[in-house]
Amino acid sequence: MRATIAIDDALFEEAFSLSNVKTKKELINLSLQEFIRKKRLEHLAGMYSSGAVAMTCEELEEYRTDDK
Repeated sequence: MRATIAIDDALFEEAFSLSNVKTKKELINLSLQEFIRKKRLEHLAGMYSSGAVAMTCEELEEYRTDDK
């Protein structure tokens, strides 16, 4: 997908300097992947703490490393 967006320069530069990526596209994709991973883990933690989910350690590890 192509898009034109306005990004905070200082925020972008800091993220770029902290990562090992070489292109802007890689940085955006990495940022989106990390955002999704964080939100999935937050959702899982909420379900687990409410007792709605009972997973084994193996199932939790599989969920944690799943890139889908």
